[in-house]
Amino acid sequence: MSVVIPVLDDAEPLRTCLTALLTQTRPPDEIVVVDNGSTDDSAEVAREFGVRVVQESRRGIPAASSTGFDAATGSIIARLDADCVPGERWLERVEEAMLREPQPAAVTGPAAFHDGPAPLRFVGAFAYLGAYFAFVGLALGRPPLFGSNCAIRADAWASISAEVHRHDSHLHDDMDVSLHLDPLWPVRFVPTVDMRISARPFRSMSSLATRFDRGLHTLRSHWPDEFPWRRILRRFNAAPPRRSPRF
Repeated sequence: MSVVIPVLDDAEPLRTCLTALLTQTRPPDEIVVVDNGSTDDSAEVAREFGVRVVQESRRGIPAASSTGFDAATGSIIARLDADCVPGERWLERVEEAMLREPQPAAVTGPAAFHDGPAPLRFVGAFAYLGAYFAFVGLALGRPPLFGSNCAIRADAWASISAEVHRHDSHLHDDMDVSLHLDPLWPVRFVPTVDMRISARPFRSMSSLATRFDRGLHTLRSHWPDEFPWRRILRRFNAAPPRRSPRF
């Protein structure tokens, strides 16, 4: 199992993230850190831990994540951000969920904040992610991937790699991947996949507005072909296989 971490000027959070990854109950077979043009010591920190560093000069999480997925060699590719702190059983539970029949194309899970005001860490994350999974889930007709806590099969990624909008830095890469995955392929939400994320992107109204705008831009980039009712009709008009033919 591979783990992909896109990073831009997040050396110290990356150090914490890598420390947590290297103490997992199910150790990663490979960690791929994608340096998206950092001006700090992010790449050097990654090399200190002996993990693989890949350079991506095109700025933006979509480009960096896609490059990491392309570079990964595992049959399962997990993804989180440099400022995330996974629970010690994160990869163990991801692997269990990916191997449980019917085997999904991808899995995802919730998160709580590891910084910010203590009383708001769980409540704030629950409110934000609850809205994300509810509203984007309605648009998709199934659970969306949450980029800070997800995993995808390598063969599922290979089938959509050429289609994702990796050069559009204004969209959400996790929503983009979710929209490209065939509606017939199962995506599993796993509430026990433990992840803590940083509250930094949610500390101002302008930042929240930007995230909302990117979400709408991502959906519009796929419409009208991926209107919710069209995705739902495709699911009901075909007998869903137990897994993608590519798996």
